[in-house]
Amino acid sequence: MNDFFQENKKVAKVIHEVADLANYLWQKGWAERNAGNISVNLSDIIEDVDLDLDNYPKFELAQPYPALGNKFFFVTGTGKRMRDLAQNPMKNACIIKLNKKADSYHIISMKKRNLYNFRPTSELPTHLLVHNQLVESGSTKRAVVHTHPNELVAMTQIPKFQNAETLNKTLWGMHPEAFVFVPRGVFMVPYILPGSHKIADATVVGFEQGHEVVIWEKHGAFAIGDTVSDAFDMIDILSKSARIWFMAKQSGFEPEGLNEEQLLELKDAFLK
Repeated sequence: MNDFFQENKKVAKVIHEVADLANYLWQKGWAERNAGNISVNLSDIIEDVDLDLDNYPKFELAQPYPALGNKFFFVTGTGKRMRDLAQNPMKNACIIKLNKKADSYHIISMKKRNLYNFRPTSELPTHLLVHNQLVESGSTKRAVVHTHPNELVAMTQIPKFQNAETLNKTLWGMHPEAFVFVPRGVFMVPYILPGSHKIADATVVGFEQGHEVVIWEKHGAFAIGDTVSDAFDMIDILSKSARIWFMAKQSGFEPEGLNEEQLLELKDAFLK
């Protein structure tokens, strides 16, 4: 099976992109220790392969994901470091296939004898629920990225920015690109225990409403995109706006931000 994934150039390209992003997240300081997780829906690029699933470890899911029956995903592993994933992606991530009912999955990139207690990310419930919503809605987006961008997390430590409307207005105001490339703004999820089905349910609401970035208060950001680079770009742009806000504050000034007229001008010029 490993030979199959190596020979499938489209799958190999996705794995290479994830490895590159993992390295970049580590270099930016957004992936401390085993922080962050990534998943990509591979179902469009993996043709039906003849698998004897009995040879691969099977795990039950706490709930079914009806739109994901028989689908394939590349998913980073729990407890795995992004810096290690960048060097050896197939030892720090895996490919899973959900069963027909989508209430269990097999890790098909590892034989049972080579498993060594490997598991996908602890945030798998959120990833699968988001992918389920994307497939159900007919979205072209296949990648989900969760990371811990320093400045965005810091902003959610400030009570006034725990409100999405205030946070969006501030982020848009700091840099034109934030408004142009993230015009729907972010969806804010109040602090909830990570890895839980409760935080998965709260997160998917934001994507159902058309947002492409969800902020987890005091924790991090979730983003979706056609590719992992697209998802990362959304977070990166917003993080720069947050950094500009902090730089202005550190210089002793209250940031002015773009006014309503200037935002309207951007909307007319770029968001028709």
